[in-house]
Amino acid sequence: MEGGVPEADISAFRECLSLSWKNPYVLRLAFSAGIGGLLFGYDTGVISGALLYIRDDFKDVDRKTWLQEAIVSTALAGAIIGAAVGGWINDRFGRKISILSADTLFFIGSVIMAAASSPSILIVGRVFVGLGVGMASMASPLYISEASPTRVRGALVSLNSFLITGGQFLSYLINLAFTKAPGTWRWMLGVAALPAVVQVGLMFFLPESPRWLFRKGREEEGKAILRKIYPPHEVEAEIQALQESVALEIEEAEASGDISMMKLLKTKTVRRGLCAGMGLQLFQQFVGINTVMYYSPTIVQLAGFASNQTALLLSLITAGLNAFGSILSIYFIDKTGRKKLALISLCGVVLSLALLTVTFRQTETHSPMISPIETSSFNNTCPGFSTAVDPAGWDCMKCLKASPECGFCADGSNTLLPGACLVSNDITKNQCHSDHRAWYTRGCPSKWGWVALIGLALYIIFFSPGMGTVPWVVNSEIYPLRYRGICGGIASTTVWVSNLIVSQSFLSLTQAIGTAWTFMLFGFVAVIAIFFVIIVVPETKGVPMEEVEKMLDQRAFHYKFWEKRSDPQSQKA
Repeated sequence: MEGGVPEADISAFRECLSLSWKNPYVLRLAFSAGIGGLLFGYDTGVISGALLYIRDDFKDVDRKTWLQEAIVSTALAGAIIGAAVGGWINDRFGRKISILSADTLFFIGSVIMAAASSPSILIVGRVFVGLGVGMASMASPLYISEASPTRVRGALVSLNSFLITGGQFLSYLINLAFTKAPGTWRWMLGVAALPAVVQVGLMFFLPESPRWLFRKGREEEGKAILRKIYPPHEVEAEIQALQESVALEIEEAEASGDISMMKLLKTKTVRRGLCAGMGLQLFQQFVGINTVMYYSPTIVQLAGFASNQTALLLSLITAGLNAFGSILSIYFIDKTGRKKLALISLCGVVLSLALLTVTFRQTETHSPMISPIETSSFNNTCPGFSTAVDPAGWDCMKCLKASPECGFCADGSNTLLPGACLVSNDITKNQCHSDHRAWYTRGCPSKWGWVALIGLALYIIFFSPGMGTVPWVVNSEIYPLRYRGICGGIASTTVWVSNLIVSQSFLSLTQAIGTAWTFMLFGFVAVIAIFFVIIVVPETKGVPMEEVEKMLDQRAFHYKFWEKRSDPQSQKA
């Protein structure tokens, strides 16, 4: 068996650390490919802060929620295409070419965005970036997985997840650094080209995946790479196992002909693998993680913090916790196991979303009242308020929802006291600030704001080590070698389609049903995800890749999850 089963008393995390001394070549492969994860994370984080300033430069974006969602989600639409095409490129041209192609697209998109003169050109740049991110999202973990010793495979694939969250944290730092610079958001988006250039330089000197080389008949090249990856006493067994596995795959391919979707679905092991892998990716997105990452500063403003800089600074905390959580996953992914870690993560997510639901509900129902006296002291009263039948019943939330062109100017001494409901424009905003008052257009002042931040922090702390990492790890190891590239592309496409749906609908949902009920919907999805993981997802911890197919063939869904399973070797298909 390739790599064997890891010893139970040695953690993959310690093994991973020891690699930096014993065999830095493996870490070099993993880190270089993992920069694709950094690009993925940077794009996720940078748009959340840049959007605050894009709204200031383009008034149409500020007034139209759908245009804000389009700027975020068109990158995801590009990622859907990139992930789908990436599966074919991975199998036809190799993992390395796929990663380099992704870097090229990302560089082009970053330059277009930085030079955009209108929202439409900005959206074009977002599509190019999305194509690159979609390709990298599947190629990077696949390359790392196929170039990693079995004992530390999960930990090194988790390195890709760490770089994703590291990219998000870096993007918030850069967002803060450019808040006072001319062109703010252009610098934020343009800097994204640098990691792509760095990865091209590193990957150019690295080899192709040894598994892909064996599959293409270039065994001598593959053997040379394996001898650099594995210690001398293991390498011959690894070579033999991989030769046998690839020979079997080629024999099956010749017997079965070209791969088709029907053939994939008719193959029991692939079907079960896709069900588990795609399901995990779906639930990863539908519990709301990327609404938090794409719209984090906006959510902070909805919680009652008006300033752009304050929103970015507080969002930096959530990005830092996300990066910290992915570091924890490197330790726990091979020690605790994929399935148990996902279940612990989802239980914490449910509790966190419940806290966010209650907090935002309190914020929405206990916002400051509108003072007719305060409002009349300005010359630009909100039209809805001035014509209201019962203006005495108006509060801040009603003011913001009455018209997209209205805002709340808080009391100067205490933001929780009654304030003014005014027309939202730059003149009004400056008048409000000149009186040392806070100006609100996204959310209202609330004493519950800090509780919402705690809820967001808990959400990230629970999500990141488990559901932030487990779906990527499972999808990198659950498919048979012959179908790995295609299935990986299908799973990555699933990520981006579900990500697109959630991101495109989040702001509209918060306007239609409120922020509280939106988080409650995510909580219901997380509860369903718990049962899905228990019933459908197998444990792949320590299972060599050549044994995963046998495990899927022997494993039926565990519908009666409350009953103890018998040994999988005795299960009937």
